[in-house]
Amino acid sequence: MSEDLPKEALKTVIEALCAPATTPGGFDSRADQWREEALKAALPALLARTSTKRLRGRLLVHGDEKLLADLAAEGTVTAADVPAIVRHRRVWAGLVSALARHRDQVQAAIALLPRLADHEVEHVVRDWDLDRYTRTEGDASAPPLPQELFDAVLEACLTPLAAYLLSPEPEEGWEAVSAFSKDWSLQLGGHSGWTMLARCPERWKELAAHPVLGTAVQHLLLDQAETQAVEDARFRAATNTDPDNKELPAEDPAPALSEDLLLACLPALCLPELAKLPNPQVTARRTLHHIAHRIHNNPRLPNLAADQLHAATDALVARGQLLSPFEKQTNDHEFDGGVLRLAEDLALLSANPDHLAGACAQLACLDQPAVVSPATSRTLIRIVGDSLDPDYDRPARLLERHSEHRRVQALAALAANPHTPHAAVSDVLHGLHPAELAWIAEKTGGPDWFLTSAASVPTAEDEDDGVLRLLSDDDLAQHSDPAAILQSWLNSPAADEIHSRSEVYRAVVKSRHHTLEHLRQIPADEILCRHEPEIALKILLDHCGRSTGRWTALAAAVTFAYHEEKSTFGQLIDSLDGAPAQAQALCPSVSILGPESSSSSVGGAGWPPVGPA
Repeated sequence: MSEDLPKEALKTVIEALCAPATTPGGFDSRADQWREEALKAALPALLARTSTKRLRGRLLVHGDEKLLADLAAEGTVTAADVPAIVRHRRVWAGLVSALARHRDQVQAAIALLPRLADHEVEHVVRDWDLDRYTRTEGDASAPPLPQELFDAVLEACLTPLAAYLLSPEPEEGWEAVSAFSKDWSLQLGGHSGWTMLARCPERWKELAAHPVLGTAVQHLLLDQAETQAVEDARFRAATNTDPDNKELPAEDPAPALSEDLLLACLPALCLPELAKLPNPQVTARRTLHHIAHRIHNNPRLPNLAADQLHAATDALVARGQLLSPFEKQTNDHEFDGGVLRLAEDLALLSANPDHLAGACAQLACLDQPAVVSPATSRTLIRIVGDSLDPDYDRPARLLERHSEHRRVQALAALAANPHTPHAAVSDVLHGLHPAELAWIAEKTGGPDWFLTSAASVPTAEDEDDGVLRLLSDDDLAQHSDPAAILQSWLNSPAADEIHSRSEVYRAVVKSRHHTLEHLRQIPADEILCRHEPEIALKILLDHCGRSTGRWTALAAAVTFAYHEEKSTFGQLIDSLDGAPAQAQALCPSVSILGPESSSSSVGGAGWPPVGPA
């Protein structure tokens, strides 16, 4: 816009630039695009020369967030313009930061914080110096962040957690969600609150004693401070190199919280605010695990608050009935993990012999691991050849492959607790899988009595190391009855274990020694889509042949719906000799694309009948 434009012409120019472009024939889109571009280019100069509230309001509505924030930082847009801006758009963090760059507008900027979404408040501080990475040597630096703005943002970020801790009630719709989803009603440690706290470590002790925000600060420090210190140390080690461009070894970081700070945080250590949450069978278990996580982060806490930890642990076990007799539900894939976490947490926190013995009893009731040694293959040889541990076939090593060592690892942790009855641990040892006993001998550094007890567990003379060793076809050919060996694999408990069954099925299907009888015992979806589907195709072609009825039955039986109960390949084949409706009733659960698929059935273009009926 020309600087020579007289003031008296501003109103006319603004009205013209803000009015949609029209022609005698109606709206002119091309001319209106030109008008918008001209208005955007002239907007800073027009706002700088216009003081009338109505005219400024007409101009402000046409500025985008970045332009308005830049103008606010320059002082062209002021707090007096905010009412006109918020009539057409919400408040954003960049605008608040830009206004606060001027001392006379800091309080006005602070007054806008409640209008920001919770997750945006911290951005007022984060975005204070947006040009810090792109600023050149001659550019002016950002002014210092006003302390009162920092304090206001810090308080705004901590307040939601502090308010929730006063009354941690379940959120609306709690009862409608699944038990798995509602295993925790309060996620302590909002990202914004901790991010602001991390910027002022010199004030942690003062803030931990704050009459309103102190509890929230204590929770955040216990959960986040040490973890952040470790991450910062790793980052420094990754970015600091010596002159030869070699990474320097990471140093153990100094504790982020002093002993005085840990003592100041003890009131929040055991999460007393959550003591009365509903659904105690779930929330008590999760609270206990949260406390254990804090102990892992701050290993000095047991020496500072042993009695407090023991009392809280006993109360949580009692309220949640965490050691009551249990029955594993079908398809409850989280059950074993919950038992293992509980045992590990009690090993760390409890001094109650009865509770520790109960944790041992729960470990004893878990299913035995299924330890499988895969058949030799080019892929396996390549992986093992590059490994630091070429002796991959040891039972202890195989046990770890699918994290099946966690039960014996939890038992070792319980044995290391001096309050755990030795007899309770010994009872579990006598029921362990041979590979678990091997793991104790190789991996754990537990007390001598535990290692001695594990080594003295008697084994039957005819008992092997408990590993199901899958053989290659060449090795199978050395046996007199390879088919019997394949059948022994299918009869093994490993074929029922979630981590190993597909591995067993793959070995059987890929073997040239398998028979139709072997394939009939394997789940249909394993045959149809996971392992060598061309084998299934040949069998179905031979069985269905030119029978339209069988092809129709196949289309009805093989669906894209996901069902938990699996039918075997043999059941699928047998069902094809009945009517289509009967076939679907007999074999309703075959899935050839898995739970995420939604497409046409097999009877469509992919699986047409072969030849005339």
